[in-house]
Amino acid sequence: QVQLVESGGGSVQAGGSLRLSCAASGYTFSRRCMGWFRQIPGKEREAVAVFQRDGSTRYADSVKGRFTISRDNAENTLYLEMNSLKTEDTATYYCAASRFYVDSWCSSFSAAGVDYWGKGTLVTISS
Repeated sequence: QVQLVESGGGSVQAGGSLRLSCAASGYTFSRRCMGWFRQIPGKEREAVAVFQRDGSTRYADSVKGRFTISRDNAENTLYLEMNSLKTEDTATYYCAASRFYVDSWCSSFSAAGVDYWGKGTLVTISS
């Protein structure tokens, strides 16, 4: 059974940093689409950063230059380093993973088609 468990969320002031982690069990990272999404109440879940199958990354325009996605295949852990945080980054952040060896939602940069989700970790940025 695949499980994705996020950690590292919390409350920080604008301009601060956080590092989110997503520990995967029952799952192999290699050559699969993985990424981070975020959602605020009443809004759709949006892609923040993804790893495509070829290892390339893609970021939402709103986080480019501030967030960095990385992973440790040996530890089956996905990370999201978030710097220069803004109040508009406040959201619940979710780890996402693909069941199959296809880019699908990584290419579309969309939550539609994601096979596995973590339960999320809340990030709150205060001014």
